[in-house]
Amino acid sequence: MTLDPVLARIDADLEAATDRLLRLLRIPSISTDPAHRADCRAAAEWLVEDLRSIGFENAALRDTPGHPMVTGGMGDGGPHLLFYGHYDVQPADPLELWKAPPFEPSLEETPAGRVIRGRGASDDKGQLMTFVEACRAWVAVHGALPARVSILFEGEEESGSPSLVPFLRDHAEELKADLALICDTGLFDRDTPAITTMLRGLVGEEIVITGPDRDLHSGAYGGPAVNPIKVLARIISALHDDHGRVTLPGFYDGVPEITPELRAQWESLGFDEGAFLGGVGLSHPAGEADRTALEMIWARPTCEVNGISGGYAGAGFKTVLPSQACAKISFRLVGAQDPEKIRDAFRAHVRSMLPPDCSVAFHGHGAAPASVMATDDPAFETARQALSAEWPNPAAFVAPAVRSRSRATSRPSWRWIRCW
Repeated sequence: MTLDPVLARIDADLEAATDRLLRLLRIPSISTDPAHRADCRAAAEWLVEDLRSIGFENAALRDTPGHPMVTGGMGDGGPHLLFYGHYDVQPADPLELWKAPPFEPSLEETPAGRVIRGRGASDDKGQLMTFVEACRAWVAVHGALPARVSILFEGEEESGSPSLVPFLRDHAEELKADLALICDTGLFDRDTPAITTMLRGLVGEEIVITGPDRDLHSGAYGGPAVNPIKVLARIISALHDDHGRVTLPGFYDGVPEITPELRAQWESLGFDEGAFLGGVGLSHPAGEADRTALEMIWARPTCEVNGISGGYAGAGFKTVLPSQACAKISFRLVGAQDPEKIRDAFRAHVRSMLPPDCSVAFHGHGAAPASVMATDDPAFETARQALSAEWPNPAAFVAPAVRSRSRATSRPSWRWIRCW
């Protein structure tokens, strides 16, 4: 087999590959902090040079209004594969919770095995370099890649990717591919590889309800004066029925049921609902009464209250009747749910429950639809079989609860496979 010597080469080169990853991890490429702008550029430059050392002779740093993109290509024939990753990382704060400096990575022995400790080791520099190292080993053994491969590494994924969609649009012909691969997710467990086929979308809404024009003393105005906190509480409580379903009209439009084949695959994973909830101090599942916990976090939409404020919440007690009450609400979306229709339905719900003398202000915090991949494409089964051959358990098609950012709703017409 052509693959066996490549795998042997990867094993033989593990120490050098680890050293390369550690060098990349030492660069504090924090995209959201302007103080690290030069570090982000340094990480991009490091990747360009590393790609060129493999044979990506056209690897280049591409400037954007934010942090640069890294692109490159090599090979011909076969399908055109585009690999995406990101070299930026989250801020390391609070630093006092780190046992070692976050940008001084090290190898540690743990009960789970040998691990790398350092910011970016698992998101996404470690995953990014697995693909680069695979290309390095294949070229070293066979002299060329088995297909045409393009690389796209961005430096703003951890800060909302403001430059990504414009860059994709401006360079659509160059980046057009048969298959796009993303390696920014995780295993189901240490023995079960996963291919992400669905990602939930997101709608964020902040509402501010105003009643009286100032805070009032409850002894003088309590009773006849409207209380915005009470109004807000009624609005929030009416978002769900007694069975955990969201009550907004049309909310479940476009929500598909999972296929029997996918349900059987998920049931075979042996997900322990009790351990999942017990790990955060809970014991009884909430949400939709007729759905499993795994189904709810992978394939069902949600409406959650993320924060409430109003009145006096400091030390001691103050019998204030507040002028305003605020809440932050988020919706996770699946299937073909329309983010803007969800936003409109929520705002209509709030307005319909406002009593006289109350007004509301809405502040949107982004909207993005769900991503759903067509797993009947043969590429998915090919990827599943390839991963299954390397782990104790077969690979599973999953839909993990990962970050979903407020990006533009249009997506390139690629077939995506997200795997780890």
